[in-house]
Amino acid sequence: MKKFFKRLLLVLVVLAIAGAVAAHFVLDAAIKRGVETIGPKLTQVEIKLDSVRLFLLSGSGGLNGLVVGNPEGFKTPPATSVGSTSIALKPSSLLGDKIVITSINVQAPEITFEESLHGNNLSKILANLEAGSGGEQGTAKTQEAKPARKLEVEDFVISGGKVRVSLTTLGGISATVSLPEIHLKDLGKDSDGITPAELMKTVLKTLLTEATKQAGTVVADLSKGATYLTKDLGKTATNSVEKATKSITDLFKKKKE
Repeated sequence: MKKFFKRLLLVLVVLAIAGAVAAHFVLDAAIKRGVETIGPKLTQVEIKLDSVRLFLLSGSGGLNGLVVGNPEGFKTPPATSVGSTSIALKPSSLLGDKIVITSINVQAPEITFEESLHGNNLSKILANLEAGSGGEQGTAKTQEAKPARKLEVEDFVISGGKVRVSLTTLGGISATVSLPEIHLKDLGKDSDGITPAELMKTVLKTLLTEATKQAGTVVADLSKGATYLTKDLGKTATNSVEKATKSITDLFKKKKE
């Protein structure tokens, strides 16, 4: 009888481990698929994610190689790229209706702000986000049989970011400035939770708004004759500043008209 129970216990342990491993791969694939399908519906730009690693027993994990593309008509590199993101969650919440994520830490995102005759790329993506609720509803309709799990995020930090400002109308003059740390807390805490689409929309909107604000400061400095904006950041500006100042002033005048 003892041997029977030992064997039974061993079988249960093996099944539990196998189930955890299977759930691990299924959840990783679901997160990657969600980012690459819901994201483009909200932003109207291509979004790619290299990999997801989530360890259910410890509740830790991360995302690698997140890239948010540019709207059509813009020529600079992707609007946003993130090397790595670490995640920590409460494993027990995976069995409930709301997954509780204790922390998400996005490290060193690189954001490109491109100003052209058609406006700038980040404002275009933000406009798409504002109009993106239709895409979210459409996604929900196609998944009525299996609603998306709700989330609660206790702590969301974006740190070490940089914004590269590129003025294509001025021959590609550019500069890079630091992005202040962004700290969001208790997302979805005072409700039944938020959907992955709502979380993505909130974070992207906050990130792109702050990046646009920092880029606006750089453009304003240029209009005053700042010399740190050069085509080659390893050199100092020479006769390009006066031309740049006049061009950017003319550009703003055209927009107002």
